Amino acid sequence: MSHPRKDIDALIHSPVRFSLLAALRNLEDVDFRFLADLLEVSDSTLSQTLTVLADAGLVEVRKEAVGRRTRTWVGITDAGREAFARHLATLQAIVESGSATPVAPASDHKQPQDAPV
Repeated sequence: MSHPRKDIDALIHSPVRFSLLAALRNLEDVDFRFLADLLEVSDSTLSQTLTVLADAGLVEVRKEAVGRRTRTWVGITDAGREAFARHLATLQAIVESGSATPVAPASDHKQPQDAPV
């Protein structure tokens, strides 16, 4: 049986990409500016992140003319929702695999110290 870490989606596991998909998974289209502020990233970082995820088919980026300006909307695709759900399941499997690990003899690891009272 292989360790579940081998199933981690490296594309999603990046902190900014993971945070972006987490933010989008329960929302409809979100404004670019709102998303940059929410994730606390620069416009260029968000733009690069969106390009990577859009090229992978996980998000959709749509531009809309509003007066003289262009507004950018971002939404997660069905494939993006499914990939994010699989990634969360993999992370949960990793957490659970730690509790299923056979315990090494006490001489092979340090015991946690009691916290001071």
